[in-house]
Amino acid sequence: MGYKTVEGDAKASFTEKKSEFIGYVRHTATEREALDFIAEIRSMHRKARHNCYAYILRENNISRHSDDGEPSGTAGAPIYDVLSHEGLCDVSVVVTRYFGGILLGTGGLVRAYTKAAQDAVKNAVILDIETAVRLSLSLEYSCYGRIGRIITEFDARTENEEFGAGVDVTLYVREENVRALEVKLTDACDGKIIIKNEGVFEYNFG
Repeated sequence: MGYKTVEGDAKASFTEKKSEFIGYVRHTATEREALDFIAEIRSMHRKARHNCYAYILRENNISRHSDDGEPSGTAGAPIYDVLSHEGLCDVSVVVTRYFGGILLGTGGLVRAYTKAAQDAVKNAVILDIETAVRLSLSLEYSCYGRIGRIITEFDARTENEEFGAGVDVTLYVREENVRALEVKLTDACDGKIIIKNEGVFEYNFG
């Protein structure tokens, strides 16, 4: 089963009625990584009034959020809702707020924390991870021109090509499409192709 996550880190910031909101997002595969990320942001912004957060992890199906002193339900939950709506997991978001002296009200806080989380996620590289099989192909040059369309048809992704006495191609294909792809490649090459299944991996099809 596939899932969506982010690659690395991203951030975004804006000011609302003199309060500065800074959203941070990071790929976190474990709760330890999520907690370390939250601690890192808090350490960076010791003078900030609030460092609110949410994270969703595949590890033990963990999800948590915190308002960090903001009125209940105005910060952590909206951040969590952004992650949930985007279908993201193994992701943590922290939104830092430097209070500008003007109260935003409950609705204003929800909108601000939502925007900070959304903007940070928009700036992130989204990965569409699915279960894939890596195939290693060895074929003659005469067959090489026939396989491109088939690879495209099955949305397989070529990782590497080497040209020597023959052609060696490494590609990834969704697990459910492996058998049909192998049959078509074999037919297209009149059986003059060696296909090796190198196992199951997680692969970004995004």
